[in-house]
Amino acid sequence: MRILVVEDEEKIASLIAEVLESEGLIAEIVTDGEDAWVKGGTELYSAAILDIGLPRLDGLSVLRNWRREGIEFPVLLLSAKSSWNERVEGIDAGADDYLVKPFQMEELLARLRALLRRNSKQKMTVLTAGDLQLDLRQMKITCAGRPLKVTPLEYRLLSYLMHHRGEVVGQQTLAENIYFRDQEPDSNAIEVLVGRLRRKIGLGVIQTKRGFGYLIPEQEP
Repeated sequence: MRILVVEDEEKIASLIAEVLESEGLIAEIVTDGEDAWVKGGTELYSAAILDIGLPRLDGLSVLRNWRREGIEFPVLLLSAKSSWNERVEGIDAGADDYLVKPFQMEELLARLRALLRRNSKQKMTVLTAGDLQLDLRQMKITCAGRPLKVTPLEYRLLSYLMHHRGEVVGQQTLAENIYFRDQEPDSNAIEVLVGRLRRKIGLGVIQTKRGFGYLIPEQEP
């Protein structure tokens, strides 16, 4: 899962990213409000951690813009202020939760987990492709009822393709969504990863569209 971390204090942003990545999440850091507005509106994220005090465009304005544009991922607001009126303003703007600085990283992680769980309950929690099933809540993969052992990277790749079933996904897009920010995959890393995954789940699940990317076809009617 990709999490957008919008925080202009470098130390705090790095700490948040480290904690998220220790949980197997992918953190993408943005340091100003205008960039956050564009990123959140044009790229896919499972949630956002959004500081209110940002340069160029404040966090509440970013949040209002997202919600007006129909961006629905859960948002955890961060603020150095603890006043009740700012909390009300944040909730009215479309925030799902609110955390006052300074905070413990364990609390931030617990609140984020709760938001992700709540959001996933509103969506499908099991994705299927033929005999293959991906359980999003337990992060498990089975084929014809038999559990498959996969690496975290293989799981993230399959999860991304199944979430975008019926779409051709390019190698660059896959790399941006499954590797952590400090990882630089080799040019053929995605191809090798897909090959390993095919040997585990079967050759026909993931199709190659040469020159374009990879695809898990839509389910037949």
